[in-house]
Amino acid sequence: MAIPTIDLGTWRHGPERDRADLARTVDDALKTAGFLLVTGHGVDAPLRSGIRDAARGFFRLSEGTKAPYAVRVGGRGWLRQGAEANAYAEGTQSPPDLKESWSFVSDEPTGDPAVDAEWFRPNVWPAEAPELRPMVERYVTRMRELSDLLLELLAAALGAPPDLFTRHTGHPTWGFNINWYPGTDVVGTPEPGQFRIGPHTDFGTVTVLDRQRGKGGLQVFTETDGWRDAPYDPEALTVNIGDLMARWTGDRWRSGRHRVLPPPADAPTEELMSLVYFYECDPGTRVETLPPPIGRVAYEPVDSHAYLRAKLEAISVDAG
Repeated sequence: MAIPTIDLGTWRHGPERDRADLARTVDDALKTAGFLLVTGHGVDAPLRSGIRDAARGFFRLSEGTKAPYAVRVGGRGWLRQGAEANAYAEGTQSPPDLKESWSFVSDEPTGDPAVDAEWFRPNVWPAEAPELRPMVERYVTRMRELSDLLLELLAAALGAPPDLFTRHTGHPTWGFNINWYPGTDVVGTPEPGQFRIGPHTDFGTVTVLDRQRGKGGLQVFTETDGWRDAPYDPEALTVNIGDLMARWTGDRWRSGRHRVLPPPADAPTEELMSLVYFYECDPGTRVETLPPPIGRVAYEPVDSHAYLRAKLEAISVDAG
């Protein structure tokens, strides 16, 4: 499975020949698995571990304490176990995903009341974890900067102007999920076909994932290898492209299909936590397939956020 490690330090500061080689590597990788590992990202490890520690304290609270924060998929707050089934986005009926999440969403208003009411409402912060807010605000600021840098790298991988994608991220939407994957002591014995997150592709442009090594961890699908454990580097972030980017490139690049395995039978109490940043684009962006030789399949143009809303609704199981 060809998932390379990309050093963003080389992209930022390396000689032109090395930058060109790196862009070609990105292009090749996104044609197959749709995934990369990224080092040189500059995101502090203590910040990531601090968010995990604060969130774990909240997730370990009683159901009754957490219940007032419950929301549907796409909302701002707590997603209880059973609130979503990501395999629904592929049209597959499956048991709900074995996880809980705290979900943060883009919250800086544009000044357009209709747009702000749907995509830029204030976030909700758990009173039981007051230390979470300053860390998350730092983290999502860093993630947006990193995502724009990645989009510039992706443009270079296509031989396009550097603002091919970032011209559409002047005031973008994003989502940030803290995903908690407890063991069977919390979620119970998995049902047949039940995963921590079922097989799916992401919906936006790029996803930036900080994950932990585990037996019940991330797997990636390719046509040649089927399902395989994703390579892991504790220094790296995992990056994949989503459906909007695949449509934009006319399937030159593959929206990375993936899943998270259920708690393993030989380590049933394994607990993992992932920090997942979903980057999108400005509301109302018209996503239109780039012409050949980049684009290979001519998709009908879509309104980016009508597309995103339909996908979020598709994976919702209950009202939370």
